[in-house]
Amino acid sequence: MKQLSLFFTLISISIFGQTSPKWMRHSSISPDGTQIAFTYKGDLYKVNAKGGNAQQLTYHNAHDYKAVWNKDGSKIAFASNRYGNFDIFVMPSKGGQATRLTYHSNDETPYSFSANDKEIVFGALRQDAVNHRQHPHRSQSELYSVPVNTGRVTQLLTIPAEDIQFSESGEKMIYHDKKGGENEWRKHHTSSITRDIWMYDTKTKVHKMITSHNAEDRHPIFTKDEKSIYFLSERSGSFNVYKLSLENTNQLEQLTSFSLHPIRFLSYGNGILSFGYDGEIYTMKENEKPKKVNINIITQDKSNTDKFISVNGGISEMSVSPNGKEIAFIARGEVFVTSVDKSFTKRLTKTPENERFVTWGPEGKSVVYSSERNGKWSVFKTEKIRKEEPFFYASTLLKEETLIDNNLDNYLAQYSPDGKKIAFVEGRRTLKIKDLKTKKEVTLLTPKDLFHMRDGDKYFTWSPDSKWILVDWSKTLSNSEVLLMAADGSKRVNLNESGYYDSSPKWVNGGKQMLWFSNRNGLKSYATSGRSQSDVYSMFFTQDAWDEFNLSDEDYKLLQAVKEEEKKRKEKEIKDKKSEKDTKVKDKKASDKKKDDKKKETKPLTFDWDNMKDRTKRLTIHSSRLGDAVLSKKGDFLYYLASFEGRSNLWSTNLRTRETKMLMKLNVGFGSLQWDKEMKNLYLLSGGRISKLNPSAKKREGVKIKGEIKLDEYAERKAMFDHVWIRTNAVFYEPTFHGVNWKKMKKEYQKYLPYISNGFEFSEMLSELLGELNVSHSGAGYRGNNVSNADATASLGIFMDYNYKDDGIKIDEIIKGGPLDKAKFKLAAGMIIKKIDGIAIDKNEDIAKYFNRKSGKFMLLDILDPKTKKLQTITVKPISLGQEYNLLYKRWVKINEKEVTDLSKGQLGYVHIPGMGDGPYRSIYQDMMGKYLDKKGVIIDTRFNGGGDLVADLAMFFTGVPFITYATEAKVVGGEPTSRWTKPTLSIFNESMYSDGHCYAQGYTDLKIGKTVGMPVPGTCSFAGWEGLQNGGYWGVVPVSAKNKAGEWMENNQTEPTIKIKNMPGKVDNGIDQQLIRSVQELLEDVK
Repeated sequence: MKQLSLFFTLISISIFGQTSPKWMRHSSISPDGTQIAFTYKGDLYKVNAKGGNAQQLTYHNAHDYKAVWNKDGSKIAFASNRYGNFDIFVMPSKGGQATRLTYHSNDETPYSFSANDKEIVFGALRQDAVNHRQHPHRSQSELYSVPVNTGRVTQLLTIPAEDIQFSESGEKMIYHDKKGGENEWRKHHTSSITRDIWMYDTKTKVHKMITSHNAEDRHPIFTKDEKSIYFLSERSGSFNVYKLSLENTNQLEQLTSFSLHPIRFLSYGNGILSFGYDGEIYTMKENEKPKKVNINIITQDKSNTDKFISVNGGISEMSVSPNGKEIAFIARGEVFVTSVDKSFTKRLTKTPENERFVTWGPEGKSVVYSSERNGKWSVFKTEKIRKEEPFFYASTLLKEETLIDNNLDNYLAQYSPDGKKIAFVEGRRTLKIKDLKTKKEVTLLTPKDLFHMRDGDKYFTWSPDSKWILVDWSKTLSNSEVLLMAADGSKRVNLNESGYYDSSPKWVNGGKQMLWFSNRNGLKSYATSGRSQSDVYSMFFTQDAWDEFNLSDEDYKLLQAVKEEEKKRKEKEIKDKKSEKDTKVKDKKASDKKKDDKKKETKPLTFDWDNMKDRTKRLTIHSSRLGDAVLSKKGDFLYYLASFEGRSNLWSTNLRTRETKMLMKLNVGFGSLQWDKEMKNLYLLSGGRISKLNPSAKKREGVKIKGEIKLDEYAERKAMFDHVWIRTNAVFYEPTFHGVNWKKMKKEYQKYLPYISNGFEFSEMLSELLGELNVSHSGAGYRGNNVSNADATASLGIFMDYNYKDDGIKIDEIIKGGPLDKAKFKLAAGMIIKKIDGIAIDKNEDIAKYFNRKSGKFMLLDILDPKTKKLQTITVKPISLGQEYNLLYKRWVKINEKEVTDLSKGQLGYVHIPGMGDGPYRSIYQDMMGKYLDKKGVIIDTRFNGGGDLVADLAMFFTGVPFITYATEAKVVGGEPTSRWTKPTLSIFNESMYSDGHCYAQGYTDLKIGKTVGMPVPGTCSFAGWEGLQNGGYWGVVPVSAKNKAGEWMENNQTEPTIKIKNMPGKVDNGIDQQLIRSVQELLEDVK
């Protein structure tokens, strides 16, 4: 009833309005200080600055936010994802139709109107200017303007400048910078990546750094006399309003003293400051106390808060019933059962909480699953009530009861085949067995054995005789083994002890052998952290199983024939004996035998403990990226889901003849396979859908599902919020939560839930919650939208001249490898693209408008050479923005390589490592051991490195020490080590290096490999624990972090460079890479 009452409360609130609503965000006060615009439940509102009833300005299913006012208060610009991404719109501040101004498919954010009120200034990731020397990283947006009445977009700055404000004359512009991609809502953060405030002179083009504190300084605004600025800063530990004199930057005053929550969204109008705090809006005059604006919102939800959603995909788990006629599955966090050959589908659970880890109970009489209710995961089972209904998918009355519930989280429950025991994971890091009759519990693995990254990251499987369990044991982050464990806890055997990655064990052949995956023989990435191919292996627990497997095809067929004849002979003897006896006696004995058969237990398994580890066999003949594998009923065929290139298909290997072939072309991603009872049909779960595969007939058909969910979005968000808090509470790597009262934060943030109506607002709130922990690799996001065919802007692979104001597109540079870089085209910088597909390019249109949905499609271009006045017409295929980025990155590396060669007069080499994976490692190995082998040293550029797992490989590679020389009398022909760099290196750091990028910076420093030049690297050497949410969102927090050689936590412990130097605005955007120039100078000193 409590949950029901909450539901009706929410409904009544959404219909009749809300007084003092929470989670009013992205507020902005009008220039005259009389009105405040803000976002609430995805729409724009405005309210009198003194409070009262708010007026709704937009009514759209999209998310509208980040409102900014023009100078006279007649217009409001905002961002909206009405076409799949956030574009710039403008509308009358009194209400009315909104006009779309920008068309690029990357998100765009409005900051202000220009000083002359004719343009809207916004930030976006479109394309750098041609002479910009910074890495074209996706976190580094540019600054643009677009005419209020629609028109061409102009680039103002090629460097990131956010929340900009102009002086009255437009000669000065104040902004805060952005150095990397850390979550915007992270709090209490002090490091090199935090934002600083800058002043830009629009006439002299000079940037001046105003603040340089290690805490966040954001959202600067000119005071009325423009001699000072107001801004938000975390210098006090939480965001507050500060005032700083521009004439004397030592003159700083803190104007507010909030502590529990941050101040957000600072704006200023006619002497009144406005900001958001604790989901509400405040105003304040200088030297006065802040005043809360009491707001009443009368509105209604744009769509039903409870609605029916069809379920025919989006399946995350499945389990085939013991009788092979039903499949239990999870979709949108609910348990369903469907028929394997009909469309009948039954929803078993109806909760806002997330259900997961579905399996079947003994003999398929129940469906078992875990659900996160009442603050923890517990195990439940659902049974049918009416005996007249043999199938779940066609049942009417169901009964749910709790199987396992204590003070800890419990999930991944599996009944033993005899139904007498149940195995489960308790507290995320303990594997237990529970005897259902005696209630006695046996602990097999403890937190000393297990670590946790995400819910459900353990795997185990029962033996057919219910006495043993095979466990996929993640021993460390880089090594996994298979354990064989007695269910009573009496024995534990590591079956592999290989040092490779052994995983996914399965009992086969009645428990006489197991299958498992291993990467010991597969092709491996050059880097230890990269991908590797795997094979299916089998271990044989008995001599008989091993001997039978090793029979030749002929011998095996003979053995089968002998067994068949022996079976016939015994059946005949039994028949003859039975015919001699009285019918009544025969019937009685037959009846007794049936009863005995039911009572008869599966024969206990035996193990050849001394020799079974030696009886292993590689079953696949080609290593691949494996999805899953199963044996046929007779054990003579292996069926496996494998990818050699591209997507996965079903392959088969005849284990007698070793004949291997692609059995069925499926063209799917990663998937799982399960047999039905008769082991005739395989069920494949891949891409959220279930298919039935008949390997013999090579037939595939989809399993028909016809289900629906009555979804209460408010209740679902409450459940997702609880999950995020619960899991963080259980797994956060540091027990004090970085000094944060995590229980208090739950209370503080859950109060916002009734006032949130979409995935964007919810993910922002979760990011604010997780931001309290001041940790990297955390926060939340949401990618959903209501647009089925969203905009996708294509590229011609050129730099365009943003200063060109006439019709057409003026080419500043043709990017190497792009669509226009073809031998047959006679194109050059300075030429003008006049038409696209016969349509003239209007100087009053956003160029992006001409390129949406054109990637990979033929495009006709009319190009004019202004020098010769000749017009040529060519046909090209534009590329995607992702492909354009790859070209821009290669161009940037080539420019740096050339500069290092020129400055060092050929003595030094240059490599860049964008991320910590196999591809970058192969690239630098190729260059350093190839074209740079004879250089005196190499500059290792790791700026904007996004992480991965390569730190150990790089540390070893850069620290080679010569110890053997191979030579003849005439020539040195080699030496040891052969695959390590043995000459000096220098590494360039910057503020945007992240995750393993920081691990590398710290390792390079601690091991004293070489000098380091650049800016400090924030302390982010931790592991992410990302998870998806049932609404399509995602979130993460750190379950595992790292310590340096001194034993100190590396999280929030930044690494300082040997030589600190910043690439300054005004330099880097004009073609000067100060960090690279200094690096060359320093390394030349080392190699003299």
